[in-house]
Amino acid sequence: MSKLLVIVPDAISAIIVKGEYQPRYYNPGNLFEEVHILMCNDDQPDPRELQKTVGSARLFLHNLPETPQYFIQNTTWFKPWLLQPWTKPFFWYANRRQFRLLNEWAQPAVELARQIEPDLIRCHGNDSNAYVASRIKKELGIPYAVSLHINPDINQRRRNIFSDAPSHEKLFAMFFDAVEIEGLKHADIVLPVYKPIIPYLKRARISKYEVAYNVLAGDYLLKKDDYTLHKPIRVISVGRHFYYKNPENLIGAMRDLPNVHLTLVGDGPYQADLESLAHECGLEERVTFLPAINNDELCKMLPEYDIFAVHTEHFELSKSVLEALLTGMPVVINRRVGPGGRVPELQGDFVMMVDNTPAGYAGAIKKLIEDHALRVNLGRKAYAHAQERWSPAKTEAKYVEIYKRILAEKGK
Repeated sequence: MSKLLVIVPDAISAIIVKGEYQPRYYNPGNLFEEVHILMCNDDQPDPRELQKTVGSARLFLHNLPETPQYFIQNTTWFKPWLLQPWTKPFFWYANRRQFRLLNEWAQPAVELARQIEPDLIRCHGNDSNAYVASRIKKELGIPYAVSLHINPDINQRRRNIFSDAPSHEKLFAMFFDAVEIEGLKHADIVLPVYKPIIPYLKRARISKYEVAYNVLAGDYLLKKDDYTLHKPIRVISVGRHFYYKNPENLIGAMRDLPNVHLTLVGDGPYQADLESLAHECGLEERVTFLPAINNDELCKMLPEYDIFAVHTEHFELSKSVLEALLTGMPVVINRRVGPGGRVPELQGDFVMMVDNTPAGYAGAIKKLIEDHALRVNLGRKAYAHAQERWSPAKTEAKYVEIYKRILAEKGK
C-alpha cells in the first residue's frame, strides 16, 4: 500500500472553517492509498471534513505539539553584541545546541514514521515541520518535498534580522532562519509556489527546487463569458485588510466613480478604519464589506462582477488574483514599489497595472467601463494566459509528476 506522510504547521481546523481546502489537496491525483497528516500543534480537526483533501485514501491524523522550551531555551543568554558579523561562529554554535533540543522534540515523529513506513513525506510550508522531515530522513532515509508559500526574506519575521527590531526579536529571527534552511537543504526537492520565492532559495544556496503553483478550486472557477456591465457596475476586491494589502486608495477612487459599487471581501486589523473611511467619504451605500465568504462560494461569485481590483505590496502571485485570472476577470492591480520589484508572473498585457493612488485606480476603472472592447480583451487574455499556466488540472498533474519522479529515483 502506497503511503504519504504530510507534515503541516497550520491549525487545520481554521482552514476548514474558511472553506479553502480543495479536493485531493493533500493527495494530488489520488496517488497514495493511505495518507497520514502530522500537525505540529494540538489541533483536532474533524476527519470527515478533511477526507476530501486525500481523495479516496485512508486518512490518519497525528499531533506533535511544539513545546516552548525546545524553541526558547538556551537563547536567553544571548547579548546584542552577538549580532556582530564576527560573532557568527558563536551564534552557529548556539544553533547547534538548539538543534539538539529540537531533535528531542522531533524524535516522536521519527518513531511515528518508523511505524507508518511512508514512501514519501510532504511538508506544506517551511517551519518546524520541515525540520521534523529532515530528522526523519536522516534516521530512516525517507525522501521529502517542501512547498514554500512566501519569500521569507521579505516577510516580517525575516526582516527583523536586519531592522531596528529589539535584540531578542533579531535573535529569534536568526535562529529560525537557521532552522528553516536546515529543513530545506536536506529536502529532495523544494517547491516554491511562485517565482518571487526563488531569490530567497538562491540566498540560502538551495539548488534543488522547482516552481509548482497552487492547485485552486477547479470545480468552482467558472469562466466569465458575459462582459456586459451591470447597473450599477460591480467591482470586487479580495484580500486580508492590513498594511501590505490596504485597499484605502481603491475606496478613495470610488468618489470619482459615481455609477460603481465596490465589494471588499476580507477582514483584518484595518477593517474598522476602512469602514470609517467609507463613511467619511459618504460611500456607505456604494461600498460593501464582506468579512468572510467560503472560498468555493467566492469562486462561483467572481464572474458575476465586472472588474477585479486589488492592492498588494506582497512579492507574490496571490491566490485571490490567480482565481480572478482563471475566471477571466479584467484585473486591475498596483505596481509594486517594495523589495523584490515586479512580480514576474504578472508581467504582460493580461492585467492592467496602476499607481497605488485613488486617481490611479479611478482612471483604470473608467477606461475599462468606457471601452467595452478593452474590457473584453483584457478578460479574455487573462483567461487564456492563466489557463495555459495555472489551470487546476495542470497544476495538480505537476505535483503528481514530481511525486512519481522522487519515488522512482528512490526505487519506490
